[in-house]
Amino acid sequence: MVRGIRVRSKSYKLKPKRLLQTDFMDKTLLEQLKQKLLEEKVLLEKDLSSFAKKDPNMKGDWDTVFPQMGEAQSGSHSSLDESADEVEEYENLTAKEFTLETRLAEVNRALERINKDGFGLCQKCGKEISKERLYANPAAEFDIECS
Repeated sequence: MVRGIRVRSKSYKLKPKRLLQTDFMDKTLLEQLKQKLLEEKVLLEKDLSSFAKKDPNMKGDWDTVFPQMGEAQSGSHSSLDESADEVEEYENLTAKEFTLETRLAEVNRALERINKDGFGLCQKCGKEISKERLYANPAAEFDIECS
């Protein structure tokens, strides 16, 4: 009691200071990793554009273009074998599109984190991601323990 007033003490946990990427990463390293990400982004978009087109209705989405093997080459209707080949090729390209699209999204998120000062920090626990891990995969979102 303080002067006849009952005081309840509450134990507040202090939140740890939010780390900034500049607290543990020098600007040279940050620029190197940013450049790696930008180069990878260009390669991913180039690879995607070789068989898919950007979906105008959904940001970051690509649509695989259905291959036209028989009709485009000979001008006639394709045989059943050619149709089967087209479907198989489309399925393979769709799987490739998904993989490349997913990686492109990871790269874009990493570039956003660089701009927002959250790059190099685990998205789950907030700890630093090791520099070795970032060299191997600059788009890494999680440290080793959380991945």
